[in-house]
Amino acid sequence: MRARWAVSLAAALAIVFTGAATAASATPPPPLADSYITDEAGVLTDQEAIDLSTRMTETYRTTGVDIFVVYVDTFTSPDDSEAWANQLANDNGLGPKQYLLAVAVDSRQFYLSADSSGPLSVPQVSQVEDAVKPQLTAGDWIGAATTAAGTIDQLLGTAGGGASPTGADGGGVITGILVVVVIALVIGGVIWLIRRRRRPSVTAPAGPPQISTADLAREASSALVATDDAVKTSEQELGFAKAQFGDAATAEFEQALARASQNLTQAFTLKQQLDDEVPDAEEQTRAWNEQIIQLCREANDGLDEKAEAFDELRKLEQNAPEALARVREARETAAAGIAGSEASLTALTARYSADALATIADNPDQARERIAFADARLTEAETDIGAGRGGEAAVGIRAAEDAVAQAVLLEQAVDKLGADLAAADAGITSLLAELETDMATAATLPDADGRVAAAIASTRQRVDAARATSNGSDKRPLQTLESLQAANTEIDAVTQGVRDAAAQAERARQQVGQTILQAQAQVSAAEDYITARRGAVGAEARTRLAEAGASLVQAQQLQAVDPAQALQQAQRSAQLAAEAIQRAQDDVGAFGGGGGLGGMLGGGQGGGNSGGGMLGAVLGGIVINSMLGGGRSGGSGGLGGSGGLGGMFGGGGGGRSSGGMRPGSFGGGGTRARRGGGRF
Repeated sequence: MRARWAVSLAAALAIVFTGAATAASATPPPPLADSYITDEAGVLTDQEAIDLSTRMTETYRTTGVDIFVVYVDTFTSPDDSEAWANQLANDNGLGPKQYLLAVAVDSRQFYLSADSSGPLSVPQVSQVEDAVKPQLTAGDWIGAATTAAGTIDQLLGTAGGGASPTGADGGGVITGILVVVVIALVIGGVIWLIRRRRRPSVTAPAGPPQISTADLAREASSALVATDDAVKTSEQELGFAKAQFGDAATAEFEQALARASQNLTQAFTLKQQLDDEVPDAEEQTRAWNEQIIQLCREANDGLDEKAEAFDELRKLEQNAPEALARVREARETAAAGIAGSEASLTALTARYSADALATIADNPDQARERIAFADARLTEAETDIGAGRGGEAAVGIRAAEDAVAQAVLLEQAVDKLGADLAAADAGITSLLAELETDMATAATLPDADGRVAAAIASTRQRVDAARATSNGSDKRPLQTLESLQAANTEIDAVTQGVRDAAAQAERARQQVGQTILQAQAQVSAAEDYITARRGAVGAEARTRLAEAGASLVQAQQLQAVDPAQALQQAQRSAQLAAEAIQRAQDDVGAFGGGGGLGGMLGGGQGGGNSGGGMLGAVLGGIVINSMLGGGRSGGSGGLGGSGGLGGMFGGGGGGRSSGGMRPGSFGGGGTRARRGGGRF
């Protein structure tokens, strides 16, 4: 404990000597201006305020989200940024889709007030804060507000007119990974803190300034104090939650708290090493302080995610009867959709090979398992509501909600794959015609070394094989398209000189576009398969899917500027996604084998509603994860995590809930209580 008291004292002294509490008078929460920008500190010109308000209007038009920005001299007291901003939001009647960025320019504090039932998750709100902090540190008040709007646009999938994060084109994966990339760029160098005087407007620096070692140490000390407080608060929260929801519902929170405590212990050990009598080299001092900051960040992120999950459970508890009715309604819709997905699967089976349909072959059976599990939980929840056990009812409703959403995901995956296979069929037809033309062109070229003849022969072999498989009922469109694209690359290498530059560029553009579409289909199929069976899928499959998504993002980014590199990334994405599917199928096969968990719960994996759908729920990761976070990423059942790859992937393993039903959608708004913000 002596080390912790020393840290607290050091942090207090740091506040005094860095001028965090200034002589400027404290500002109570003001009424918001008529526009999106309220400038009580006088840091903007009138035109700058108008320009920023126009920028926020653009965000509202594309996302339906309002972003209000308030600049004041100081908050009411030195360390109340959270309470100050939330009071201002509540006083001005802000709703779930309205965010408030509060900035105290003299006391160097900020906080993004957000309703927990809004479209951004708690980790995503923290990502916005991470993104704006460098601009605030530099005194770039305009840049901070603009960055907040741009980051929210990106998180909600609208930057550049993009698709929804949970779109059928794999956008859930892509948007989540883009977020990870952006955050990595923001925090990947160093966390820096610069004291500067207030200025009406400041041009953004060319690059982040180098933080001094002393300022880095103060940042680490502040992070330690905040994290120590968060862990203590979470320990109390865990006790309350256990009493309210039971041990099973709090298991993941307990694990997250244990990890946070381990991180904190490690961080305090590093701090003690820095504070002992043994002198440390400046390089080592900086490295240890940076490690302390990172450990504290990871601890807080984990606790914030679980705190959000409890908020959602409490909302369900408060509105349990209404939530129960709405989940039952969603259950009826999902159950009715099984017959349609089964009919679609039957039609696809008549056209495509078993290999091509492997990722959806048992989807209708799996959907029935999830519905059976939801039925059992809803029945229990109704009993709990009647007995006045609101906490237990909320847990059951939460699990049923995830099961229903996962059933919808399983049903939708059938039609999604069918559309992807049809698109691949069309691509094959077009590419076959192009290859015939290319082979005819190549046959007219001189061939001193036999290279042209070899390319023609290889292409002919692939074309003939594609035609043979495309005319029967054993088609594998994605694999065939991949083979033809390889042939296209080979024949293009010998006919390239025949075309002019414009024709070559157009061919390259078309080839990259086709390959990216193929990769999107593979990534989407892998994501849907793993999401709906995440209780059985291990790290190897998840890792390859994450890498496939990252390569797909790079391919899309490079498509216009470097087609050759984009093609390589798209091909890598498709290959990794195929490997992810194979490894996931191996994991699921082992899971459903006799004598394992499948045998213990009764029946194999597509065996109807054995055990009240319990086997399907375990396979889907619902029993493992739904008590806290409804099949969220993180822990053994999530697909990865945005803040661990967790919210990275749309549906189930990502995007905060499976299949499109947003947690907390039952009842009214949530709470604006959230650990975040801080000094800049």
